[in-house]
Amino acid sequence: MIQPNLTRPIAFFDLETTGVNVASDRIVEISILKILPDGTKEIKTKRINPTIPIPLQSSLIHGIYDKDIVNEPTFKGIAKSLADFLKDCDLAGYNSNKFDIPVLVEEFLRAEVDFDLKKRRFVDVQNIFHQMEQRTLKAAYKFYCGKEIINAHSAQADIEATYEVFLAQLEKYDGVEFEDRKGNKSTPVKNDIAALHEFTNINKNADLAGRIIFNEDNVEVFNFGKHTGKPVEKVLREEPSYYSWMLNGDFPLYTKKVLTDIKLRMAFNK
Repeated sequence: MIQPNLTRPIAFFDLETTGVNVASDRIVEISILKILPDGTKEIKTKRINPTIPIPLQSSLIHGIYDKDIVNEPTFKGIAKSLADFLKDCDLAGYNSNKFDIPVLVEEFLRAEVDFDLKKRRFVDVQNIFHQMEQRTLKAAYKFYCGKEIINAHSAQADIEATYEVFLAQLEKYDGVEFEDRKGNKSTPVKNDIAALHEFTNINKNADLAGRIIFNEDNVEVFNFGKHTGKPVEKVLREEPSYYSWMLNGDFPLYTKKVLTDIKLRMAFNK
């Protein structure tokens, strides 16, 4: 089977959480498959005490209940060692751009541990799948690998299946032409993490959660509410109270951080 062409480590990871709200839900289990450029692999799986109750509907999906994590460390307790393990790693997963990466960043911010994203590349295996075939991890595993996932919704089983799907995608789509919605043709699925980062980051988000995105002119604009499509700087100049409203609202911490960075940049460039 083809192996990924790496210039630095890449960490495939999967989270089990208390729910699906990026801003307020917490991690109860994380599994990471770290691959080094020489092909060496290391896998770590850890359950985490989320410090909030796990709703029954979530426990029924991933099989982790409050009693299972009562004696586990909090995220803050492992944040520094986890950041060290992921140091210099690109990040990958299944639906990771929309969910797993934003949730992980929120946890690091709560723990006050610096987890810099600026030089990292993100590869979302789901986005390769959806763009090239257009369909769940279970279906992808069956389609690409011809197998059924055993222990689905176990973080380790899911992430091992995700990695197998990724390797099969590299092989299946090598040299395969793709046509985007504008009619542009390319062969985007290459054994190159930088190219896959470009292909799988469909929305040019400034803040991970997609509340602030880059428009075609590479300008940050709001992507929700009454100011959808308007440049962030323009809104903050014309309606300064909007900044305070967002800072005090139920938005992810990383969204607030990006908004604050823009505001500080505006003040510096006056």
